[in-house]
Amino acid sequence: MAVKLKIKKGDKVVVTTGRDKGKSGEVISVFPTENRALVQGVNMVKRHQKQSAQSEGGIINREAKIHISNLAIADPKDGAATRVGFKVNDDGTKSRIAKRSGEAIDG
Repeated sequence: MAVKLKIKKGDKVVVTTGRDKGKSGEVISVFPTENRALVQGVNMVKRHQKQSAQSEGGIINREAKIHISNLAIADPKDGAATRVGFKVNDDGTKSRIAKRSGEAIDG
């Protein structure tokens, strides 16, 4: 079952557990039905690619999906991992804020 995710495409995130713990990167895409995300430069795997007219064959490095529970939003102030909160603005719109510093998360 898919749940509402607090991480969106374009967010800066920090990996909290696993092989890439401590690494950070930008979210390339999010897969809500799988509760996974693709993060630039994180969870790199080697893939064997067959040669085609457009691309050369061989072993290539690419990102693999990582579970959302292993990611945390990077605080806009200092880049450390933080939780996400929500704030209703004066005009009625809802925006995300970092619980650690209270600053707005651009997204």
